[in-house]
Amino acid sequence: MYEGFLDIFDVFLEQSAEFYVWDNAVYLFRAMMTTLTMTIIGCGLGFIFGMIVVYFRRTPGLMFWPVRMTVIFYVETFRRVPFLVLLFLVMFTVKGFGLDFSLFTIACISIVIISTAFIGEIIRAGLDSVHQTQWDTADAMNFSRLQTLRHVILPQAWKVVLPPAFAFFVMFIKDTALTSQVGVLELTQAGKYYNNLGYSAILSFGTVLVLYFILSYPMTRLGWWMEARLHTRRRDERAEFEVGATAYELRGT
Repeated sequence: MYEGFLDIFDVFLEQSAEFYVWDNAVYLFRAMMTTLTMTIIGCGLGFIFGMIVVYFRRTPGLMFWPVRMTVIFYVETFRRVPFLVLLFLVMFTVKGFGLDFSLFTIACISIVIISTAFIGEIIRAGLDSVHQTQWDTADAMNFSRLQTLRHVILPQAWKVVLPPAFAFFVMFIKDTALTSQVGVLELTQAGKYYNNLGYSAILSFGTVLVLYFILSYPMTRLGWWMEARLHTRRRDERAEFEVGATAYELRGT
């Protein structure tokens, strides 16, 4: 076992000088940017469409019942479909209609479909965390639904929405590895490419592992920073409100 480990280590050292060259660095950087771009486009559009989904899901009235049921069916269905299955389904559907979409576009469409369902559910849970009296008060002040969401509900729900939404974004940086199954040139596909060229699997996929960490860890730190800043702002606003209420009570006495 010890000799086997030494052999692997010797191969790693022997191939490292040939592997870590400029051309390979450029290739891996392109794959890294593809991974990040797919995640940003897919989850970014998923967040926008998720907001729209939640808006229609919460629209009252009997006339909107079919819309609400359709939205609920969409969310509950695609939250339970494996991403790889959805990826193949989108690819074969696109090819079946004779559309000339690139593999990158097919991957982005698949990410948008599944992220809309997940992020929409995250946003819905955030809105539900705001007490119903906030909706009723805004309605009594003749706010429209959009005004209520923008000025009353979302500022309070954001602290609930942000942590899981950012965690989903970071998770999908890693889940984009599944797009390598349809040939998208991202990090995992780059690792397969170098491994097929004869480079050690430990060298190829070890490098890919480090690059995934370089992508995801700063995003995780950014999410923590945004969450802490949001918490601090809410705490300051609460402190200002308490000071104002105390001053009002003192003037009353």
